[in-house]
Parts: sequence; structure tokens; C-alpha cells
Amino acid sequence: MSKTLDTKDVFGIYEQNINSSFATINREVPKYHQSVTDLQQQCIQTCENTMKSVLAVQKEIVNKVGINANIPDAALNTIRETNEGINKVYSVQNQIVQTALDATKQNIKTYNDNAKAFADLNKNIIHSWISVFTPRNN
Repeated sequence: MSKTLDTKDVFGIYEQNINSSFATINREVPKYHQSVTDLQQQCIQTCENTMKSVLAVQKEIVNKVGINANIPDAALNTIRETNEGINKVYSVQNQIVQTALDATKQNIKTYNDNAKAFADLNKNIIHSWISVFTPRNN
């Protein structure tokens, strides 16, 4: 066995636990992500299928009964423009969310880089203090 697995040192044990925990997280996150993505896609597909089925039933009933389904041009234009507006809003919303996620990712990267630098700075300070207070053998 390697030294790290045989260690009884508190820091070695802590490091082993950190490594083990993050190995598990890194192994499981892609599965979780795929499950959520699959569920989202299934929900979207179910909504689409439901709407198309309802529309088909309504269309069939209107045709069988002989109801005129034509709508005035003004209403038709309003419906089309509203749908285009909704699609544009959805697209802009997705762009805003993507920008926010990118900014968050960059902030986390910056924090991570700064945390490493802060830890190195603290190590240097501790080494300086220790060297000042450590008796020297002459």
C-alpha cells in the first residue's frame, strides 16, 4: 500500500477523505447531469406531444361539426407577432442566463486562483514567523 493509505497523521487522513469525496462527486456528477438533461428533454417532448394531440382533437371536432376556423387578418397578425415576441424573449432570457453562468464560472475560477495564492502567502508568513522564533544553534 502507498504511504497515504497507511497514514495515521490527521492531515493525511483529512486529505484522503477530501480525495475520496471529490473522486465520488466527480464520478457521480456526469450521471446526475445526464439524468436531469434526460428528464428535461422528456418533459419538453411530453408538453409538445400533449399540445399537438389537443390541437389535433380540436381540429377534428371543428372540421366534423363544420365550424369556420378562419380568423381575421388582424388577429392572425397579433398572434404571429406575439409568438415571435415570446420566442425573442426566450432567446434573450437564455442569453442572459448563459452570460450570468459564464460570469459565475469566471468568478469561481478567480476565487480558486486567489485561494491558492492566499494559502501560499500564509505559508510564507508562517515560515517567516517560525524562522524568527526558532532558536539558532551557533
